[in-house]
Order: sequence, then C-alpha cells, then structure tokens
Amino acid sequence: MLLIYTPKITPRVEYSFKHICKRILNIEIGLTNDENDFRSYEGAKISYGKKPLDAEVFFQSAGFLEQQGIETVEIIVKPWEETFCFFSVSQISSLPFDIFSASFYMLSRYEEYLPHVKDEKGRFTAVESLAHKEGFLMQPVVDIWAYKFRNVLLAHFPELLLETKPKEMSITSLIEASEPFIYAQKGIFRTIVGVLTDLLNGKFRKLLTRTKVILRLKRDPYDTFKWIVNTLKHSNFKVIVFFMLGEATSINKSMNFHRKKLKLLIKYINDYTETGLIFSFKSLKNPELLKKEKKHLESITHRAVQSSINAELLVNLPEIYRQLIEIEVRNDYTMVFSDMPGFRAGTCTPFLFYDLDYEVKTPLLLHPVAAHTQMFSAAKYSNSKERTVNELLKAVASVNGHFLMIFSNKDFSSDSQSQIWKKIYSEKLNSYN
Repeated sequence: MLLIYTPKITPRVEYSFKHICKRILNIEIGLTNDENDFRSYEGAKISYGKKPLDAEVFFQSAGFLEQQGIETVEIIVKPWEETFCFFSVSQISSLPFDIFSASFYMLSRYEEYLPHVKDEKGRFTAVESLAHKEGFLMQPVVDIWAYKFRNVLLAHFPELLLETKPKEMSITSLIEASEPFIYAQKGIFRTIVGVLTDLLNGKFRKLLTRTKVILRLKRDPYDTFKWIVNTLKHSNFKVIVFFMLGEATSINKSMNFHRKKLKLLIKYINDYTETGLIFSFKSLKNPELLKKEKKHLESITHRAVQSSINAELLVNLPEIYRQLIEIEVRNDYTMVFSDMPGFRAGTCTPFLFYDLDYEVKTPLLLHPVAAHTQMFSAAKYSNSKERTVNELLKAVASVNGHFLMIFSNKDFSSDSQSQIWKKIYSEKLNSYN
C-alpha cells in the first residue's frame, strides 16, 4: 500500500488520488493527515501539500483541491514532454505540475459549470473546451499524467509496483439503435407520411425499397441486428446495444415500442449481450418520463437497466446526472463531444461523477467515449475516419485504458455509403484485444 500524507483530506483530494492511483494504476492507497502515523510508516509513502515534512517523496499542491465551490480559475497550459499540463508548481516537487489538481479539473468537468456558449441543443461543445483550445483533446492526459506519477514511484519504491497487477487495455463497442428500422414497424400513419414525402421529393428508388420492405420482399436496411449478433459471437470485446423507448425529435424517426416485433428484437439482443437505454430528449427535462422509459425497458428485458446514453448526447451538468442517480442508473455513456472525437474529460478510464455543487463523489460511473460515427459525417473527416480511429486506439493502448466508441445499427446497413464502419467494428477493434 502507498501511504499519502496531506495536511487536509478533502473530498477533492480523496477523489483525485483514488482515480489516479486505484482506477488507473491499480495501486492501493491510504490517506492520512497525522504526521506521526506518516513518519512511523515503514512502507512506500509520499506527501502532498505546500511543503514537505522531511525528506520524503513530495508532490506540491497548487491549492485547487483544498478549495470549495465553483469560481473562475486561471489556467495556464504548458508543454510537458510529449503532452501538456497546467497548475505549475515549484522545483521542490517531484513533478513540475500538480497533476492531482489538473486531473480533478478535467474529471469534474469544472469548465462546464463556468459560463460558456452552448450549441442549438444546449450542449457544451468541443470548441469551448480547454482541451481543444490547447491542443490536447486527442490525448487521455489524465492517464498520461498518472503514468508519469507511476514512473516517480517506480524510481523510489520498485517493490510497490511489483505487488501491483498492471491494468490491461479493454474495448467496448456501443451500438445506438434509436431507429431500429427505417421502413418496417412504423405504423400506418408514419408509413403514409413517408410515402408522401418520397413522392413529393422524387425519391422513387427509396419509395421502391420502402414498398419491398413493407411487402416483406426485402429486409429493412436498418435491420442489421443479425449481423451484429453474429459478429458479437466472434468478437473479443464487450458490446452494449442501446434502444430508445421515448419520442424521437423527428416523426420520421419515431417508433412505437409497444409493437410486438420491436419487443422481440430487444429480447433477442438481450439474450446475447447487455441492452441499455437511450433517454429521449424530452425525458431529459422530465424526471417522471425518465422513470417511465426505464421501467418500460425493464418490463421487456426483465432486468434492471444498468447503462444509459442521453439523446443528442446532451450532458446538462449537474441536473441530468442527479436524475440518473435518483432512478438508480449505474453507468452513463454520454461523456463524449457531439462535434469532435477525443477525450472530453481527459481520461480513457471510467470515473465517478463528482457533484461540484455539493462537493461529493456519487455512485454514478461515467464511461468516457472517444468518438461516435455520426460526428465523422463532417466534410473534414471524409478521408480520415480510419486514421482518426487508429490514433484514438493507439492513445488508449499507450496507457492501457478503456476504448469506447458509439456505432449505430445504421452504420452496418448494406445501403450505407460508409462500409468503413463494418471494417473498423469487425476487424480493427478485434486486432487490439
């Protein structure tokens, strides 16, 4: 065990050290503010504060973890070897930056509580983030900093790390199935609207396909679930399929999830892998609707809903996460930017949501997602999809992190113009495990 002395054990101090030491490095720690206990301890030990006690391994604090509440903080980012960091400290520290304060700033999403410009759907965008502005969005900086801390420990306490089983890289594919079918199971009203829309817009090829699907002469283009399940059987990574049981933002995309075939589809997927819930955009502002959608999925699968994604990737801190905690959702997979790939919270290791208003660590586990396929529809990514995913995979592999990416059932359609996603999903991800 690594014993850490700090003059004041605050919730922020405990949260930051536990994420870096336990979640990323698998090192068991103890925290103490008793000088006598620290001095008498004969194992590996370090101190964290304004100044060292004696001649121990010392990491200087920038003071951020001793504060409470939310206020504007001056952040000066500087290059540091192959990465970047902030909260510089003096030369008496074993590292030139207070990585524990910097990590807390990123993990708590402190900047998202400060005044910022939201997009048209109320989202905090990548262009507003410190990581994008300073050029480290594609790096899981918190994990990189953790390994720099590990190198210091290795130099002073090699026996500590011999006792530690290193963490291995893992991969999870998230499949967003908010629209399982494009033509089938739409109901009479939505089908008529679709047919008229095709006619008015002169989309006769689409109308022909729609007709064949309705007459059961052709499989619905979005119904790729047999391929997903067959691929799952030969994959060595985890897969979670998310369904939406609330209203979509467009009538053309809405589904009636009380239809028998849709329920059978969810049960079919649930026989092979975990099914999660996409909370509808409307429910994100209605706690009662959140509960209703969760209960609906549980009534179909007969299992408690453990995992969720927010529609439109909306993260409205801290309200939405408090609501998820209230209805006992354990895992959230919305920690990703809607407009750019990268590491929104600066980490590729799942972390607990920290409520800055109450200064408390919560039981909700946030799983940082590196990218989702829809963001690659932008012209700037037209020829760099595979290269960008490779870059993200290498970044996660370098720190033995957890790589997560959101796909859609639509991405695997035979009508899709982006067959690259089939290759990445079925081949590229397997090559890393």
